[in-house]
Amino acid sequence: LLPSSTNMLLFVFVTGMAFVLGAASFFAYDVIIRRHRPTLGTLILAGLLTGLLPAVILGKILLKGLVQIAVYMVAAPLVGLVFAFGLALVVIRLFRRHTPTKVNHEFKRLQLVSSFFYSVTHGTNDAQKGMGIITLILVVAAIGPPWGPPSGVFQIPFWVIVGAHASISLGTFFGGWRIVRTMSQRVTHLRPWQGFSAETGGGIALASSALAGIPVSTTHVIASAIMGVGATRRLSAVRWGVARRIFWAWIITIPASAGMGMVVYGVLRLMFGV
Repeated sequence: LLPSSTNMLLFVFVTGMAFVLGAASFFAYDVIIRRHRPTLGTLILAGLLTGLLPAVILGKILLKGLVQIAVYMVAAPLVGLVFAFGLALVVIRLFRRHTPTKVNHEFKRLQLVSSFFYSVTHGTNDAQKGMGIITLILVVAAIGPPWGPPSGVFQIPFWVIVGAHASISLGTFFGGWRIVRTMSQRVTHLRPWQGFSAETGGGIALASSALAGIPVSTTHVIASAIMGVGATRRLSAVRWGVARRIFWAWIITIPASAGMGMVVYGVLRLMFGV
């Protein structure tokens, strides 16, 4: 932790300057060298990436862990895409002599299995992120049993496990239907056998990252898997414009979240000295 509010203010100032310089440099490069007008999203991304440099230089971010997470966040969607694409090709090969009606009927049942598998792997990744953050807060605040872990032990309380999984389940059940429509209809038109392939391929990617202990974006893993199964028909079957917007939202959201977290922490530290 930074030792004083003065140092915190200085750190926020340096980070803000790094953000401005990064965005300005990218703007100048794009306009002068490439003679191209950059989008607001790319400017924000450039600023946020350079804004993280002071934290990395001052040792406030473990660079090894950051690189490891970044590698897996790129690799996991690619793994999901490749596995889903390959599995879809296998399905096409195995059921090429069957009628579409029969294939869809059978895979509607199999999707119960694949969706269960993907849901489990989704929970092993997304729910764990919340558990880790909540437990860290309990440890830092020195909250012991029954609500917190024993002193000196990073042990996740049972209520945190239940709460994290319940929150994920309720959020999936009650909200996010626009995301559901985007995944199922706007990226490509999915048939049951394609849904089975995408869910299975995405689940394999998420299970791999969970076993490695690396958090990844579950939404972008399944989005990549859906693109993979859509591409088995033809490349034009995938709406690449929608895919591009999903990609940029993914890229910008990560450093934007880091920047917002830093700002909120800086404000709280200045106000309360935490």
